[in-house]
Amino acid sequence: MNATVNSHSNLALSSLPESRRRILEHVKRHGEAEAEAIAADLGVTLSGARQHLTALERDGLLGHHSARGGPGRPKHVFALTPAGDALFPRAYAELTNELLEYVGDEDPALLERIFDRRAQRRLQRTRERTIGLSFPDQVRVVAEVLDEDGYLADFALRDDGSFIITEHNCAVLGVALRYQHACSSELSFLQAALPSAEVTRIAHRINGGHVCAYLVQPDEGDGVLG
Repeated sequence: MNATVNSHSNLALSSLPESRRRILEHVKRHGEAEAEAIAADLGVTLSGARQHLTALERDGLLGHHSARGGPGRPKHVFALTPAGDALFPRAYAELTNELLEYVGDEDPALLERIFDRRAQRRLQRTRERTIGLSFPDQVRVVAEVLDEDGYLADFALRDDGSFIITEHNCAVLGVALRYQHACSSELSFLQAALPSAEVTRIAHRINGGHVCAYLVQPDEGDGVLG
């Protein structure tokens, strides 16, 4: 068994064809736009712009609504979807590090409590979803929680009944590089979320690995050999 928990798009704005990237940038700047204005801005024909708009809608990056601005048929007005808006860069890591630095300067103990509180909140949310489940299903749900949190996580069952949980993306890498609490609380979270197993980190982005990975060894009787 090797399960990828969820299919996340790794699409980046820079990876799009130039015309489609410019369309998204145009809509981002104006809030919403009609095909005619987009075509004029790109210097392409209206039919060419509509082809790109259709593709961007198909990919879930744009949506449209109809608006009547004068005589004739209503026109489609295009706007970014949440997925399209998410392609544009955010400086969350820089802002988070700056705020955490202020907190650490004022009260180092408070900084540690902030990370602990985050871990406890995730743990409570996870326990609500794993209660009463078999151990393999607990591992699956924990991997799902990690994936939902942006870690692009999956899990695999090994022949000896243990599991490997792999995080292919570090959702808090910018913070973790500066604050080790982020990494230590992640391991503590997994150990607490799977209390009937021994959880060991076997790969670590901070130490040069290309993923973070955890070996999950269930207590005797909880394994699923076969």
